[in-house]
Amino acid sequence: MENSPANGVSNSFVVTHPLDPEDGKIIAMMRAGASSTKGVRLGIEARGAFDAMMESVLPHENVTFEQDAVGGVPGIWVIPEHCRPGDAILHLHGGWFNFGSANAFRHLVAHIAARSGVKAFVPDYRLAPEHPFPAAVDDVLACYLGLGERNIERIAITGDSAGGNLALILASRIAGNDVPAKAMLVGVVALSPVTDLTLSGATYETRADADPLFTRAQVSELVHSYLRGADPKHPHASPLHAPLSGLPPVRVHVGDDEVLLDDSREYVQRAFAAGIDARVDVWMGMPHGFPGRIGTLKASGEALEAIGVFLGEKLQSGI
Repeated sequence: MENSPANGVSNSFVVTHPLDPEDGKIIAMMRAGASSTKGVRLGIEARGAFDAMMESVLPHENVTFEQDAVGGVPGIWVIPEHCRPGDAILHLHGGWFNFGSANAFRHLVAHIAARSGVKAFVPDYRLAPEHPFPAAVDDVLACYLGLGERNIERIAITGDSAGGNLALILASRIAGNDVPAKAMLVGVVALSPVTDLTLSGATYETRADADPLFTRAQVSELVHSYLRGADPKHPHASPLHAPLSGLPPVRVHVGDDEVLLDDSREYVQRAFAAGIDARVDVWMGMPHGFPGRIGTLKASGEALEAIGVFLGEKLQSGI
């Protein structure tokens, strides 16, 4: 357990990273630009704009992309130079279960893969409302099992936002031996994961003004579109209510100005109390999705570097 990170203040399972003054100025400008769209209801007609936003992430040099289907699920391989054989990252993209695509997230995943020295597969899991719960959960499991059929020996799962939800649920299922997986799960990284679909986290209120993007009412509609009457406490819907036994090391990164802050803190607190090597890095002043601002925010680069080091170590050691 890393108890004394160089650029953060540690308190048990929480590491707090102070806001860089230059980042603070940039975030203030971002807030001003996003103020008119905060809390706006998002239907599927917003998918194009969402994908365009994610495709604007700064590309990483020396990374190639290949279309493929793994476990019957289409997606994209993100392949850095000199990547190790036998290892893979399975990245599950964000978008509140209703938006996002492998192609749109390829640049963000390229930064993770390049820093880890490992190729990554990003599946196009099925989206709500056309394909409500548990379609996405089934797809990402099929993809993980499919990687094992391709002689991938060690897998790390990563995911952001809704993809973080899917990543932690998938990890719980693999660790609990719910399914006969061939590949070893060595670690999980979740960026601002949605862990509690009951939306009971106190930060939906305490960060309501600070969060420049989301409101509880807006999020509630998107979650309703995904669940379609399913129990939000189902262990395949909310990682906060999923089994933790046998989980590999887990790292979570989240901004302090997110309504989703408690989703991260409460999940990691529960995992840490259960004896899991779990840690949450809280980045002061940062909004949802800040790692995608690589090249603009110092915090983005620092978070991605930490993720790359963690994943590289776990995949190389196999533990």
